[in-house]
Amino acid sequence: MITLTVNGERVTREVEPRRHLIDFLRLDLGLTGSHAGCEHGVCGACTVRLDGEIVRGCLVLAASLDGADVVTIEGLSDSGEVADLQANFVARNAAQCGFCTPGMIMTAADLLAHEREAGRGTPSRAEIREHLSGNYCRCTGYQAIVDAVEDTLKARHPVADLGRGTAPAPRSSEATR
Repeated sequence: MITLTVNGERVTREVEPRRHLIDFLRLDLGLTGSHAGCEHGVCGACTVRLDGEIVRGCLVLAASLDGADVVTIEGLSDSGEVADLQANFVARNAAQCGFCTPGMIMTAADLLAHEREAGRGTPSRAEIREHLSGNYCRCTGYQAIVDAVEDTLKARHPVADLGRGTAPAPRSSEATR
């Protein structure tokens, strides 16, 4: 028997020792937004937030989560935390077939949260790609996904973009030569 918080609601369930978190969420709680893809922790389709950090739901045993706090794509969407990111996914046609989208959104939300905590500006496209590199898109539409994440980061951090991902701005004495 485990008791944990899922998307802000306390739930208690009996679980088999071998039940993975993604199966617990999908089969026991009916939260089907996160997908079971490769079931080896490689594709990232099952990404969820566990105690504030993103994890692969297919690699975590539900029985080990007594007292944990889990946020799925449903919880993230319902909170409004990623409304702008989701709008940019739509605007940039980054959702494509949609299978990887929940995992991509969870991972991008992690990047957005860490950038906010660090007080840094927009990461370079290479840094965005690096952060998303554990999530596979079988449509191979990474360009649109990176565009959507970059648009969201720039909108959230419009002033702090100096010097990140681009060549440094010339000093005033260099600019006048």
